[in-house]
Amino acid sequence: MVLALQAKLKAKSKVEVVRRGLRLLRDATEREALRAAYRHASRATRASLSRELGELDHLAAEGLSES
Repeated sequence: MVLALQAKLKAKSKVEVVRRGLRLLRDATEREALRAAYRHASRATRASLSRELGELDHLAAEGLSES
């Protein structure tokens, strides 16, 4: 498998193939952890955000004259 990837990637060595694979794995793992953190933060603030927007809704048209 490494030799096939080495040829496909035009890598100079098997070590380079393995390093690229490890970097890809690290990047994918970091992205997934970031997605999970955003999901958690979104869920944590969703209820309070809706409530606060409801409290401020009456200000949306304040100062506008009806013509």
